[in-house]
Amino acid sequence: MPLQLRKLVTYSETTLIEGGRAATTPLRMHAAAAVLTNPWAGRGFVEDLRPEIHDIAPQLGALLTEEVLKLAGSGEAVEGYGKAAIVGTSGEVEHASALIHTLRFGNHYRKAVGAKSYLAFTNTRGGPNTPVVIPLMDKLDEGRRSHYLTIQFSILDAPAPDEIVVALGASIGGRPHHRIGDRYQDLKDLGSTQELGAAHV
Repeated sequence: MPLQLRKLVTYSETTLIEGGRAATTPLRMHAAAAVLTNPWAGRGFVEDLRPEIHDIAPQLGALLTEEVLKLAGSGEAVEGYGKAAIVGTSGEVEHASALIHTLRFGNHYRKAVGAKSYLAFTNTRGGPNTPVVIPLMDKLDEGRRSHYLTIQFSILDAPAPDEIVVALGASIGGRPHHRIGDRYQDLKDLGSTQELGAAHV
């Protein structure tokens, strides 16, 4: 089934003041979301999701990467990045996961911004106006807590029961007035030689 795209939605915000204090550098966050027909909706339980993944995920990855970079200005400008998907109520969470948890999707964005970290993510099910929640982390350093951010917005009419919303997010900068340290300082304080991995906090 080819990609059936109903709409593209973009979101931007700039934080100028945090905690009553002006940000030295304003935090800019951007997102681009695609609202598409769920290619598995109405077909019962589909055992093999790969044909649609191979067909649709690369198109979504290229499209959303292009849209996010228009907002950010360039791949080099992006510091934090992440992804999200929401499947409508007639679908499985597996359908949302299928389109974003594949290198055919994520590598477009990863390569465009020169990232080394994995893409933080959410994949959920909901109806119209369900919040699109995109967790972010530094594209080069998973332990840089200043860039543990979240973009949140909603699309009033999406996803419909037979739709999926797929989104990419980006930050230019980290949290204003960041002052909670990072994982490396924690490891040093605890006398640990543990390497940074997926269990970072």
